[in-house]
Amino acid sequence: MPLYLTDDQTMLRDTARDFMAAEGAIATQLRHWRGINCKDGFGHGLWKQFAEMGFTGILIDEAEGGLGLGHVEAGIVLEEIGRNLTPSPFLMTALAFVEAVKGTTHAARWYPGILAGETVAALALDEGAKHRPEAIAMRAERAGNGFKLSGAKQFVVQGASADVTLVAAQADEGLTLFAVEKGMAGLEVEGVRLADSSIGARLTFADVEVDADAVVGEMGGGAAVLSRVLKAGRTGAAAELVGLGTAAMDMTVDYLKQRKQFGRLIGEFQALQFRSAHLYSELEIARAATLKAQQLLDEGSENAEAMVSVAKAKAGRASQLAVQEGVQMHGGIGMTDEYDIGLYMKRDRVLNELFGDANYHADRLARLKGY
Repeated sequence: MPLYLTDDQTMLRDTARDFMAAEGAIATQLRHWRGINCKDGFGHGLWKQFAEMGFTGILIDEAEGGLGLGHVEAGIVLEEIGRNLTPSPFLMTALAFVEAVKGTTHAARWYPGILAGETVAALALDEGAKHRPEAIAMRAERAGNGFKLSGAKQFVVQGASADVTLVAAQADEGLTLFAVEKGMAGLEVEGVRLADSSIGARLTFADVEVDADAVVGEMGGGAAVLSRVLKAGRTGAAAELVGLGTAAMDMTVDYLKQRKQFGRLIGEFQALQFRSAHLYSELEIARAATLKAQQLLDEGSENAEAMVSVAKAKAGRASQLAVQEGVQMHGGIGMTDEYDIGLYMKRDRVLNELFGDANYHADRLARLKGY
């Protein structure tokens, strides 16, 4: 497929761009919730507005009340979220969780709340300092008609606000996913403010009892479901990184056109022009890689998995370059909280680590290719 948006997708982009700029702007969302030390880190009112716009149902089939669209359309919304640093549960709830429970009994349980902008979901996967889904050690032991979950998870984005958390654990049958509702006995939730002012959580499971209906998919079949979830989440994070990096670049170029030094606009200095052109090229490559990954996911292509890692790695590298160049070209003022460029750098750090950083995906791609 060609690497550009269709007319309908362009209309969605324009709608999402106008909406995020008006309702999800940094001053009214990120800075506001950070300033009042909000325990959720995002506004539930805005989440309901997402639902009213139809965004929360992008990946939900029309027969279930959604829009029945795909990852390309979800990525369009996420790119605009990244442009404005809009704090929301969209990535974890409307992508990762929706993809996880698609086609299961949990869809009927949770989709209505997601479509209404009332339900927030989280993904409890990582247990160590880095993203290593292949190293899950949490246990699920049979107990009566259900299971007891024991172990700990960290870097659970929106975990302190979630109504339901998708938990990966090892059972005797193999890796299994569970949908764990909030407030379960034995579940300890510690909210943690991340570098970008969003709220993550550390979860401790002390023999948390869930019934058999909590299993997502089949016992021992968690690897296949988790693969689908991770491909969706990684591609979504890549799209948000592209939006973030593009906004940081635009902000920096605007600054170069205004700031004077030695009686000249600093944008006239050839060295800065070269760096800006290089940055633009890197971001366009990242955008193309991300769009290709989205298209392959929507097609159900067997090549999607490799392209997802290409997109996450490339978007992570390009976004990191954008925020680093942005802070440096802004000079000393780029290090102050008064200027938004520093907020982009902080969000970049969190998004780069989420679902695996560039190094993780470069290594993963090499392994997929047989190296």
